[in-house]
Amino acid sequence: MANSYFRFKQFTIHQERCAMKVGTDGCLLGAWVDLSQSQRILDVGCGSGLIAIMTAQRCPGATITGIEIDNEAASQATENAESSPWAERIEIICEDFLKFTPVQQFDTIVSNPPYFSNSLKCPNDKRSKARHDDSLPCNEFLTHANKLLSPNGALSVIIPIEQQETWLTEAEKCGYRPSRVTHVHTRRELAPKRVLIELRKGTPEEYRRDDFNLEEVPGVFSAEATEMLSPFYLKL
Repeated sequence: MANSYFRFKQFTIHQERCAMKVGTDGCLLGAWVDLSQSQRILDVGCGSGLIAIMTAQRCPGATITGIEIDNEAASQATENAESSPWAERIEIICEDFLKFTPVQQFDTIVSNPPYFSNSLKCPNDKRSKARHDDSLPCNEFLTHANKLLSPNGALSVIIPIEQQETWLTEAEKCGYRPSRVTHVHTRRELAPKRVLIELRKGTPEEYRRDDFNLEEVPGVFSAEATEMLSPFYLKL
């Protein structure tokens, strides 16, 4: 059973009421996303509030909105945000993202989206909704995000490597181009399992493509992972 909380250097994530617990994917995305031009940040499917709070730590001038469809997770995300040092800059909204119509657009949209398609559902309904894309298909997510993203803004996600081409194809239909693509390897010699993708409107076809290695040897973070995650992980 996962711990009921996960303590970081500057904040703690309580997660006993959240279907999806703190994991490497969310931590990597929260640390990787480019926030250099961010004033308004939206975390879609924010779960426990992890990525919303990470971006608040990284970007002192930004306001952050987290949107989460599950009542219990949204409630816990609110509590986590309120207990963080950046409570005044984080708002958690319990709503279906596809019905979310804010007044202002966002400079940055970030999401660790549900990604299992046409696979066996988990018997836990909340966990199933958090893991499967039935309620937030890729094309619908990208189409609605396009309406909420400012003209010069960026949308960043982390997904299984097997879904990269599907996402890039659907993104192009919505007018996005990739600006950064990072393949995530557990170790250098292993095939990547995840990919971090940054999309922008109208970006030229050339884009930055690189690889990220999480471990040097089993159980030991690589130098690049240590640099990326050291502002957050207690053990780094």
